[in-house]
Amino acid sequence: MKLTAACAFGLEAIVKRELIALGYDPTVTQPGRVTFEGDWIAVCRSNVWLRTADRVLLQVQQFEAPDFDALFETVKEFDWSQFIPPDASFPVIGRSRLSKLTSVPAVQRSVKRALVESLKKHHATGSLPESGAVYKIEVAILNDVATLTIDTTGPSLHKRGYRKLVGAAPLKETLAAALIDLSVWNKDRPLIDPFCGTGTIPIEAACRALNIAPGIHRQFASTKWTDCDPSIWEAALDEARDLQIKDVELQILGFDIDANALKLARFHAEQVSVENQIHFQQRPFSELRNKRDYGCIITNPPYGERMSEHEALLPLYESMPMVLQRLPSWSHFILTSMPKFEQIVQKKATRRRKLFNGRIECTYYQFLGPRPPRPNEITEVETTVNGVTTSVSKSSEPEQQTARSAENLTKADPKPVEPKTQPVFGGLRPKDREQAELFRNRLIKRARHLRRWPKRGVTCFRIYERDVPELPFVVDRYEDFIHITEYERPHDRDLARHSAWLELMTQTAATALDVPIQKVFLKRRVKKISADSGKSQYTKVNDLGKLHEVREGDLKFLVNLSDYVDTGLFLDHRITREMVRRESPDKRFLNLFAYTGSFSVYAASGGAKSTTTVDFSKKYVDWATKNMKANGFDGANHQYIVLDAMTFVENSKTHPIKFDLAVVDPPTYSNSKRTHRDWDVQACHAELLKGLAECLSENAVVYFSTNFKRFRFEESVLKPVYNIVEISKQTVPEDFRNRRIHRCWKLTKQ
Repeated sequence: MKLTAACAFGLEAIVKRELIALGYDPTVTQPGRVTFEGDWIAVCRSNVWLRTADRVLLQVQQFEAPDFDALFETVKEFDWSQFIPPDASFPVIGRSRLSKLTSVPAVQRSVKRALVESLKKHHATGSLPESGAVYKIEVAILNDVATLTIDTTGPSLHKRGYRKLVGAAPLKETLAAALIDLSVWNKDRPLIDPFCGTGTIPIEAACRALNIAPGIHRQFASTKWTDCDPSIWEAALDEARDLQIKDVELQILGFDIDANALKLARFHAEQVSVENQIHFQQRPFSELRNKRDYGCIITNPPYGERMSEHEALLPLYESMPMVLQRLPSWSHFILTSMPKFEQIVQKKATRRRKLFNGRIECTYYQFLGPRPPRPNEITEVETTVNGVTTSVSKSSEPEQQTARSAENLTKADPKPVEPKTQPVFGGLRPKDREQAELFRNRLIKRARHLRRWPKRGVTCFRIYERDVPELPFVVDRYEDFIHITEYERPHDRDLARHSAWLELMTQTAATALDVPIQKVFLKRRVKKISADSGKSQYTKVNDLGKLHEVREGDLKFLVNLSDYVDTGLFLDHRITREMVRRESPDKRFLNLFAYTGSFSVYAASGGAKSTTTVDFSKKYVDWATKNMKANGFDGANHQYIVLDAMTFVENSKTHPIKFDLAVVDPPTYSNSKRTHRDWDVQACHAELLKGLAECLSENAVVYFSTNFKRFRFEESVLKPVYNIVEISKQTVPEDFRNRRIHRCWKLTKQ
């Protein structure tokens, strides 16, 4: 008989390999169709053993069908009674492509009528009750050639019989088996699915490793056919039972964050008796770790179908390189429909393959890591843990052969050959270690130069400021803590390599400065572009909310070293703050754009009559209040106002009480949905300072500062109002290598 194994597009070569392993000689005739010849034993064995095919079809007729007459008469004249008994139920389904007969319902009706005529004639009966076994007929017309087949399978082969409860977005068992077959995994290697859901990939892997036939727990349409002797089915099932492997201990792990999905996964594993071979655990992807070597990640992460879902999942995909680099000797196989996946993870896949998950077109990205050592071979694999890179020598026992032998592989779909030692994600190069040594030496030298500063009362200061261009860090010491900021600079490292590089530099800083790694905080200084204005501003990088108390001279300040690019205490204004303290006795002090209120603390400590702290952020105003109270400054003479600076100035022009001393230290750019206008220091500073003059007493002093590198002070506009002196050079502390870290002016109202 001529048989056809139907499968999803893209899996034809895998199905062909499976049929070869069963001893048949298959041919891929068209997309989704692999044909082979065999008897009823072949029908039974292929249904029981095929892991990646959807069904096994018995081909009965193939002929040209340019019109309905030819279709009807050819089917009618054929003796269908040799396949279909008189009481059989024979529903007809159809499909048509690139043919004149485009109406599939009309094709189905024509074939059904022709079958009825043929069966009545050859069975010599006047009625067909269709009360017996099901013989589902498919008529497929391609390029005006009709092929009629009978489905020997019944429900699709992906219905193994063990998945009785279905979770959200299930992966078909046939596709899961194909993902395993397209990987380099075998039963001697560990396997992890970090997004296992209801457990399909781990269970299919365990069944393959234990040689559990996928159809051993289910029934098929042809088991009830009169032509197929039940003893043949029993022989096929006996063969399957005999070939099962029982004395193998597998290393298969399934992780997911959904506890309910994991309950289903454990239940499904019990149904196929592999529950002792798979360890399911509730664990987020961010906590993925494993100490074993040369394993495989095979997974189908969430990816959604709409653009909004893709955007919501983007942080998960961006985290993949950093997480997967923890498995330096592993290979990774990821099925997803996420657009621009390789750009997101900044890594080209070794191979990629188009596959369909249901109706969703996906790509199977295959990242091949180091191959396991051959017998008596020793290799070195680099691994990076907490910034420390070590080269670990690996050797192995003779590697077990996978179920696919080399001679069974087609030229179109060869088994991948893995590279020797380079991790897929992460890893360091000799240049990275050279840079770490350069960084270490520079930090040690600077720390030695500044070693007496804490005894002088300066316990928060800058140690390193992009001294070496290829190491674009700023390193600040906050007493027992180290705060490192990385500035963007072009480099050739992908995400994972850069993450490993940053870990190395963080560990290097901790060692060089003799600080525990737990007290070192690293941040990247990356700006977010506003969609409305196109301007950029810095955003929050974490949400731990942990404040640490540090000292500056005799004053206390709360700093946040983990959540923001800026910590809450600008070290470059150390000298300016002291100037304000000296000017503040008996003065009414105003702090505009107050941030965390450090200037207010200095003014109060210098004897200011009152302080008014103004910022548009309630969080910063609350922070400023805590800083003031930490130093004992509380009471009605200290005001805290949540308001934007421009509005505050407008409201204060007519107030009878004027300020004697003010600090204006605005951000370069800021926007908020709570205001009708954005703040731009270049465009707005002159208007603000002119308006502020009306809120000041005679001879009042204003300290104005900005970090905007291209700032142009509108001196001609403000000269009629203020005596202006730039004091930038006097206000930049000695520990700052960048002498233009800020610019500062002292304005005295005329």
